[in-house]
Amino acid sequence: MILSGLEIKKQVQAGAIKVDDFDDKRLGPNSYNLRLHDELVIYEDEVLDMKRPTKTKTIKIPPEGFVLQPGRLYLGRTIERTTTNKFVPMLEGRSSVGRLGIFIHVTAGFGDVGFDGFWTLEIQCIHPVRIYAGVDIAQIYYHSIEGEYTLYSDTKNASGKYHLNDGIQPSMMYKDFED
Repeated sequence: MILSGLEIKKQVQAGAIKVDDFDDKRLGPNSYNLRLHDELVIYEDEVLDMKRPTKTKTIKIPPEGFVLQPGRLYLGRTIERTTTNKFVPMLEGRSSVGRLGIFIHVTAGFGDVGFDGFWTLEIQCIHPVRIYAGVDIAQIYYHSIEGEYTLYSDTKNASGKYHLNDGIQPSMMYKDFED
């Protein structure tokens, strides 16, 4: 079951969902809009190797905006930090953003119950498009969870990867090969 916008607000007020800087203006009928931070990260390596850390470069989005180019992967992040130990968070691009040919996540729109952090956005575009920091870029929505579960924060996947992040997170898949 997906939570309604009013239920999201109720769960935020009860402390079961945390969204830093929660603002009623960004609340939708069944989701909450998250904003784009002012930094992007791009990979510098010509070939990415999933067994090795990759070199990255940080780009600051200036007030006049930044033009995304097709064929390049940009990693961004949300301004808002979110967490919940009771619901499964899901992330989707806003339809207005999609209609500009911008994809805000390649595959990672599914969150884990117990995740605490900023959402890293895997941004691509079909056509050159100018973007701006602070724009409502994505929407988060929440599913209830059935049965017993383990919080993401209590799993081995949470340690040393993306949980409790404080910025844009490039792939750390190389850690899956360690042991």
